Amino acid sequence: MGRIRIGISGWNYAGWRGDFYPRGLVQRKELEYAAERLTSLEINGSFYSLQRPSSYARWRDTTPDDFVFAVKGGRFITHMKKLADVDTPLANFFASGVLALGAKLGPLLWQLPPTLGYDAERLVSFFDLLPRTTGEAAVLARGHDEKVPEDRALTEAAEDLPLRHALEVRHPTFATPEAVTLLREHDVAFVVADTAGRWPFVEQVTSDHVYVRLHGDAELYTSGYTPEALDRWAAKVRAWAAEGLDVHVYFDNDAKGFAPHDAMALIARVAG
Repeated sequence: MGRIRIGISGWNYAGWRGDFYPRGLVQRKELEYAAERLTSLEINGSFYSLQRPSSYARWRDTTPDDFVFAVKGGRFITHMKKLADVDTPLANFFASGVLALGAKLGPLLWQLPPTLGYDAERLVSFFDLLPRTTGEAAVLARGHDEKVPEDRALTEAAEDLPLRHALEVRHPTFATPEAVTLLREHDVAFVVADTAGRWPFVEQVTSDHVYVRLHGDAELYTSGYTPEALDRWAAKVRAWAAEGLDVHVYFDNDAKGFAPHDAMALIARVAG
């Protein structure tokens, strides 16, 4: 059986206070509270800006020993550079502190913008740059520039561990057998993204792990999942795990606070 991890995308949401987070819980305790109830979290602040090693270390130390974080790659790489000429931006990303997570570093998520269509050559060039172990990531990190000052760069890995990657696409030209084959050849998981029909939905397995993002099946980011929908996802997750695949599921329907409740409900169903 593969390992199943279920959680949420981000954890600092003001609208969750007094609902998922009890009234009076101080904000610095929210990660600890969420990690006690979920089995993984997706770090998405890393998408918007380079974080610090001290932040990653704090998140590592605040969570249980068997916890795992997925880390979202920077939008400078995916949305601004559109995967091209990203040797140094990738080095900056990995030097920013990602390696401080150590054994708690799970898959790395690369989310493409809706304007970026399928381009095999562009993808292959990007995939060839991606480190496949933390040791390789440390070597890559040493090529960082001044955007990550030397006094806050982390370019060493405590141990050499495998790294996994996942690609979330938002252009219809990716929903093809050719794209699936390309990701499989490069051992990159094709993200199963439930987006209320707005963006491509692809369920083909392309790696030894499955990465699922549940943004809402009725209304993007805002709708909760019904018990029947959660039953269907639980069946899919169990089936993938039965094939020996590790499965990571993250709820991103956060606008009205459904995400953590849906995640806990799915954890209960999978466990049962």
